[in-house]
Amino acid sequence: MYIKKILWAIALIGLVIFGVIAYYIYGAMFEPNTKFKDEVLYIEIPSGANYLQVRQQLEPLLEDMDSFDALAQQKKYVNNIKAGRFAISNGMNNNEIINSIRSKNVPLKIAFNNQHSLEALAGRIGSQIEADSIALITAMTDTTFLKENGFSQATALGMYLPNSYEFFWNTSAEGFRDKMLKEYDRFWNDSRRAKAKALNLTLDEVVTLASIVYEESKQADEQPRVAGVYLNRLRIGMKLDADPTLKFAAYQLPEYKNTVIRRVLNVHKEIDSPYNTYKNAGLPPGLIAMPDLSAINAVLNPEKHDYFYFAVDAKRVGYHKFAKTLAQHNNNAREYQRYLSSQGIYR
Repeated sequence: MYIKKILWAIALIGLVIFGVIAYYIYGAMFEPNTKFKDEVLYIEIPSGANYLQVRQQLEPLLEDMDSFDALAQQKKYVNNIKAGRFAISNGMNNNEIINSIRSKNVPLKIAFNNQHSLEALAGRIGSQIEADSIALITAMTDTTFLKENGFSQATALGMYLPNSYEFFWNTSAEGFRDKMLKEYDRFWNDSRRAKAKALNLTLDEVVTLASIVYEESKQADEQPRVAGVYLNRLRIGMKLDADPTLKFAAYQLPEYKNTVIRRVLNVHKEIDSPYNTYKNAGLPPGLIAMPDLSAINAVLNPEKHDYFYFAVDAKRVGYHKFAKTLAQHNNNAREYQRYLSSQGIYR
């Protein structure tokens, strides 16, 4: 009888201990364990990170780190860290959090436009993904990659078409570059390639001309007309005389660093540069800026007309007046020059 009582006591103690353990395990796994008010927050786990680094990011977000540590150990997450961007939703329990950061890398949208150089593009992308700007510019300017894919240092920017793209946060510099090459090849489908060929232009030349068109006019409805002017000039061997190329050439010189040219002057037309289209016939060696897709499509689908000249419309700045003759153009240009002077813009 006495032995039975002892056995029952041991059994009851065992049940209590089991219950406590079960309760602790249930709490560790299924009780909500977040302490932030936002609906969802994201943590970014770097490549090669250890559990301590993950823990440092989670600690400000969780109520009970001890229970999380225990479950992370039990589920062997502590030795199986994955890099990426992961969502932690308000009210998640430890089990859900571990499942999220172990296997649910959340992509993000990256958008870019109006980048005037690879360096500027690398800086913008490097602020959004794990790869930094130095790694990105190294990948973008890799001579072997450029040569294998038909680009040069002067045309490399044209591979990056401004748009919105989906990437994982832990994408490498080479991974970003290689995906952009795929997007470039996808954009240049058979139809667009045929249009470029019909214009007697290479793909690089289309994008280079589009960069000039875009710098001349940000108005998508006017860009096909501007493109038509430049194509008319190219067709008869006339120099492009494009003011944006003068600005680009000037900005490469030390004396124009950290300046903004608001008025193109005769001194700019004397700059010795292959990008000076007042001195050199044909297209410059490469892009002067990243063109919008609307400008590329404007070059591929130009307005057919007899205009050879255009000047900014002083009464509708942002648009232009087009002319068929030099005399008519000079009148339009003088009107714009008077407008600049009236605004106190002399350089």
